[in-house]
Amino acid sequence: MPSAVPPPVSELMVTLGRGYVRNAPGSWFKGPLAAGYLNAHLRARPRQRVVEARFDARFAVDTRDLIQRYIHLFGVWEPHMTSWLQSRLGPGDVLVDVGANVGYFTVLGSRLVGSTGRVVAIEASPVFHRRVLQHIELNGCENVRAVNGAVSDSTKTLTFVLASSNNMGANSIVPYDGPAESTFAMEAHPLPALLEPDELARARVIKIDVEGAEGSVIRGLAPALGQLREDVEIAVEVTPERMAKLGDSVEELLETMHGHGFHTYRLPSDYRPGSYPPAMSRPTPPTRWRESIAGETELVFSRIDAEVLAQ
Repeated sequence: MPSAVPPPVSELMVTLGRGYVRNAPGSWFKGPLAAGYLNAHLRARPRQRVVEARFDARFAVDTRDLIQRYIHLFGVWEPHMTSWLQSRLGPGDVLVDVGANVGYFTVLGSRLVGSTGRVVAIEASPVFHRRVLQHIELNGCENVRAVNGAVSDSTKTLTFVLASSNNMGANSIVPYDGPAESTFAMEAHPLPALLEPDELARARVIKIDVEGAEGSVIRGLAPALGQLREDVEIAVEVTPERMAKLGDSVEELLETMHGHGFHTYRLPSDYRPGSYPPAMSRPTPPTRWRESIAGETELVFSRIDAEVLAQ
């Protein structure tokens, strides 16, 4: 009987390298290995797999896409945000995940809030909404309500454009003149209209990642900010350049949040593959931010008045 044909050396090296990056103690050489070889290989020669995350969950991934590739390679997406949510959410809490993408934070939140809690996963893309549903079923998340819809400051129909399949979750309403991989239209509503009264009242964390439409989402939420629980915290990834193309500004968003008693913190958000191993070993909590906002920035708004949101 002929012996089995060994896998190509490159694929074998990727498998071994991925195991080292994921499982070996410390972070020595992991960053250069991920940045110099593994990330590019997995993007150019995509894998479709069901993989384990660094918490008790599984995800079906396609490594052409940035987020799914990092889940496959590292077992985690946004390690600083992941660690912070693990410190904030507990049994009975509610997480509102606006811009849920494939549902990584949805599933994480589901594990953290338990059977007495709730996660509301809101995703505009029908394709990614189906992926959220797939991951809810794959992980037995019975405490998640998934909504295929968009969030804005009023009821309207929005057109979303995806520029590149290298980041398949980057569907945006920001005007774009280049070639588009796909477009779709979706009805949008203010966030309070998409939530049940109990979900709004019990929300411990509201996470917003909407690719430049942050201004309109916060305007739609503003009338309900005073109704939220006192310890609610709101994480918003802002992109000033994209916001400006929609006629919005970070300054207006900050003024709205400060006017409702929230202080501004910044959470590191480095998407370079070489940054992940040290971030996984030593995640950083949100720190007080009093400077101007330049470039894509993960902000956390809290009524706690401190220099660091201790984990």
